[in-house]
Amino acid sequence: MDSVWNSPQRMQELQKRKAHVEGLFFPLETVFNKLLYLEESIKILDEEDGAVFLQEIQQDIKKLQEDVKDLELRHLLSGDTDKNNAIVSIHPGAGGTESQDWAQMLLRMYLRWAERHHFSTDLVDIQPGEEAGIKSATITITGHYAYGFMRAEAGVHRLVRISPYDANKRRHTSFAAILVYPEITEDITIDIKPEDIKTDTFRASGAGGQHVNKTSSAVRLTHIPTGIVVTCQNERSQHRNKATALKILKARLYDLSLKEQETKIKGMIGDKKDIAWGSQIRSYVLQPYRMVKDHRTGLEIGNVDSVLNGDIDEFIKGYLKKKKGSITTS
Repeated sequence: MDSVWNSPQRMQELQKRKAHVEGLFFPLETVFNKLLYLEESIKILDEEDGAVFLQEIQQDIKKLQEDVKDLELRHLLSGDTDKNNAIVSIHPGAGGTESQDWAQMLLRMYLRWAERHHFSTDLVDIQPGEEAGIKSATITITGHYAYGFMRAEAGVHRLVRISPYDANKRRHTSFAAILVYPEITEDITIDIKPEDIKTDTFRASGAGGQHVNKTSSAVRLTHIPTGIVVTCQNERSQHRNKATALKILKARLYDLSLKEQETKIKGMIGDKKDIAWGSQIRSYVLQPYRMVKDHRTGLEIGNVDSVLNGDIDEFIKGYLKKKKGSITTS
């Protein structure tokens, strides 16, 4: 026992294991207690005037079903950084306004998904398109297991629809890439030398009031050895923008180090030149029929509007189940 107390690294590992076990046990205990409560509540229905509680009990059952689904998803997450917050970057492919509009649709989808899960979001950086949509966007999603869920979305997403920007009403195919990184916590060390970072400041380009647009509060960090560029302009303070940009840079460097160590990471999207036909992980077809299909799992959902409104849990669950199965059998 003394050797454990005298080893900070060993203590840190045990604390992580303890937190992981508690993260599995406490939600399971909560669901079990809710089930016992519902079993007792259902008995009231047999009593006189018990029917007045029927609607309330039905709502409790629906909530319990949602809790069980969420618990099942969490049990599929076992990676070291799955429990972390997520940093999500969205990049349209070639195609100008069409792809930029599609990128904005995906941004809205993920914001709605985060809202459904009561996760908080922060729009770190956004570059508006000239006519419509966005040229790029980066958001942080804060919540338990946010990265574990969102890593299922990393890849190229394809949209097929009648273009609202085409006067001849022709069908267009658009692509956008989703890049997902775990936010780095204090127990993960990423060594960045100050001399390896080039810092540029400029005026924020988006909405944010007169102060934002008149002062050089936006920050761009360039990691010279890797060429990684991170921009943040959502805060009024240059200091806060730099701190957020540095956090994102650490996440991207951590992701890069993992890719260098794991040769089996071929399915991950890391370069915007791959945002094209044949590389998509999911297709959203609005014309000539309506269907969303995940090409990794074969899962198809016909309610496209619901999916675009953030109802993507079935796709995430399907991917995590397949990923878990491939790891188990390999």
